[in-house]
Amino acid sequence: VELVESGGGLVQPGGSLRLSCAASGFTFSSFAMKWYRQGPGKERELVAGITSAAGIRNYADSVKGRFTISRDNAKKTVYLQMNSLNPEDTAVYYCNARSTWTGRVYDYWGQGTQVTVSS
Repeated sequence: VELVESGGGLVQPGGSLRLSCAASGFTFSSFAMKWYRQGPGKERELVAGITSAAGIRNYADSVKGRFTISRDNAKKTVYLQMNSLNPEDTAVYYCNARSTWTGRVYDYWGQGTQVTVSS
């Protein structure tokens, strides 16, 4: 099982980035996918999620209207489009895959990708 994030980097305030998370080793389409982040000195927080079947999306209040989560089950990839970035968005962003099957929870994490918003 592997989740590999990419697309992070340094961006100026007001800019955009698109994060990708490529999955392998499990049935991607059966898993809910989420993006978390952890800023300097902060707790890890949920940023956005998308369900497996219906593709229902949810967002943290702090990113609503600016971030968009999407998934491509054929490519086994989940994306996070981030617009209107501000310095408070600076964090390591983590991809998470989660599913429950016959009472067992399957929970996988990527290694994270750094996003820095600074002028």
